[in-house]
Amino acid sequence: MARKAKAGFTPGRAKNLVGVAKVVAPALIPVLAPVIARGAGVLSEQYDRYRARRLGIDVADIGRYSGYGARLHARIVGFSDSLETVRATDSDWVSKTEARLAQLLAAVRASERMPTARRKAAHRAVGTDLEVLEQELLRRLNVR
Repeated sequence: MARKAKAGFTPGRAKNLVGVAKVVAPALIPVLAPVIARGAGVLSEQYDRYRARRLGIDVADIGRYSGYGARLHARIVGFSDSLETVRATDSDWVSKTEARLAQLLAAVRASERMPTARRKAAHRAVGTDLEVLEQELLRRLNVR
């Protein structure tokens, strides 16, 4: 008479699987650990590249920009770097703008510890001010 195999997961099968795992796992762990570590490193590098691309910065600089205000921080630093092109023609405006950028950067850093609603409001205000400054820079560069 043919025996019918029991379908499902029984306590006996569980006990057998645990016994097999106890024998096989010590042999597989040394083989799989380096592969898993390498995979984790590749994933981490890809995530860093993704974040850097979103922030518009180089991957090497990703450690400088972290937290909720990372985008604004990167945007302010990028804007500050672009002011050098106008410095020769209007150094007074550049110095005032640099002072304002320092204030905006301080506001972004301070907002990191604020409650969510206040932080978002502060980020919106900084973003609006930064847009005005960017428009003025474009006007001074005769881009419109």
